[in-house]
Amino acid sequence: MTVAVVTGGESGIGAACAARLAKGGGDIVISYHADRKAAEEVVARVRDEGRHGIAVQCDVGREADVIALFDAADELGPADWLVNSAGVNMAGKPVDQIELEQFEATVATDLAGPFLTCREFVRRLKGSGGRIVNISSIHEFAPRAGGSDYDAAKGGLSQLTRTLALELAPRKIAVNGVAPGMILTPMNQFAIDNPDELHKSEAAIPWGRAGRPEEVAELVAFLLSSAADYITGATVTIDGALSLTLAQGA
Repeated sequence: MTVAVVTGGESGIGAACAARLAKGGGDIVISYHADRKAAEEVVARVRDEGRHGIAVQCDVGREADVIALFDAADELGPADWLVNSAGVNMAGKPVDQIELEQFEATVATDLAGPFLTCREFVRRLKGSGGRIVNISSIHEFAPRAGGSDYDAAKGGLSQLTRTLALELAPRKIAVNGVAPGMILTPMNQFAIDNPDELHKSEAAIPWGRAGRPEEVAELVAFLLSSAADYITGATVTIDGALSLTLAQGA
């Protein structure tokens, strides 16, 4: 029996990962920040696959909450897989206008959160084996004006992923990252709600469309599988070649 902890599992990429991993035979523990109804709907999808599912309210930036999350996971058995999908978007303010409190809040969720969950996962993992996938963003290497908080956190997450991979390789604990581009999740609600905005955004993507959460979930499932046993310390970009356009016209 495989037990997976998926943070931010109530919506978007996290919810898609929870459903996909349950379909593959895993028991799933999701964390959610505030939307209990959405979290319960994801748990219902997990149970529809014949698997056990638990939803736990958790602020991943708080150490006590993360410990409680893994205490709940232990009810199903020690976690074998960890998917860090919980995250918040950028403040959208230039550096001279962003408040320290806002910067710290983004970093707490998007960087300190994965640090805390990875640490707790490794502390409880018995022996060797285990898999971690951290959901980052192409903005770990492609900055946006107004994104100093988000870009810094995702850049840090990239290095955290690599450092953990190096440290944990002797225990055969694989740690990888996934860097999505534009995916149609609540973080891009503006495009979901406005066809004109969606068309404008998709026009900049060489593949011609935005991605779907389920496509990211398939990649995550592969990285967690035995087929990816020799992959660790990698970050896989899934963005329809969007990030390859950065230097066009230079």
